[in-house]
Amino acid sequence: MDFGISGKTAFVAASTGGLGLSVARGLAAEGVRVAITGRRGELAEKIAAELQADGHSAVAVEADLSTADGVTAAVERAVELLGPIDILVLNGPGPKPGAAASLGADDITAAFELLVKPHHALVSKILPGMRERRWGRILAIGSSGVVAPLPNLAVSNTGRAALAGYLKTLAAEVALDAVTVNMILPGRIATDRVAELDRAAAKRRGTTPEEIQLESRKTIPARRYGEPEEFGAAASFLCSAPASYITGVALRCDGGLIRSL
Repeated sequence: MDFGISGKTAFVAASTGGLGLSVARGLAAEGVRVAITGRRGELAEKIAAELQADGHSAVAVEADLSTADGVTAAVERAVELLGPIDILVLNGPGPKPGAAASLGADDITAAFELLVKPHHALVSKILPGMRERRWGRILAIGSSGVVAPLPNLAVSNTGRAALAGYLKTLAAEVALDAVTVNMILPGRIATDRVAELDRAAAKRRGTTPEEIQLESRKTIPARRYGEPEEFGAAASFLCSAPASYITGVALRCDGGLIRSL
């Protein structure tokens, strides 16, 4: 299938590793000109150079998206290098694990500071241009916790659910402008973040990460963790031209982990 996005531009937040990098690579493979962003400027440069060596179009943007000034600087730099942004992929680091009963006021604040405010700031900067040009894709990398809250990830569950509510509302408001707004919800994808969570669970339960992984695979109908490339391909489709009638959707890429439809 021709995704119809060759030559489009994409700003992929937090794309120097993990799921953000998998989406950036997927979009680059479709001919999208991608801004690789992250706080580690040298790593962003290295990844962009690797993509360029493979014949793809990519630039590096050192970015601290935790502040309003950082968002403004990153978007302005990306537009300077690539031109107007057609595809915005919202992504960021996950908060620390923790139980709901032990959350403090600072944890609730952190959920919004980390998982809502930076994404809202990026949308505010980039969406007006999409609406004016009457084409755009906004895709947030979420978590299956949006559908079924995950144990011991109370801060993540809280912040991501708030982001989902904002994006679902936004999707209806901009549909007439040919801008789609969706989320993609990973299950157990084989990234460093998931490995970190497995190590934390192993430490908490007095066992090994390998045992945790074995138990986790047993809960997944596909009986394995997903590959980053699979996740990147699914995300790229939601950013494609053929997906123009899909908006306000949370697509799970989880090997059947969540048992509801």
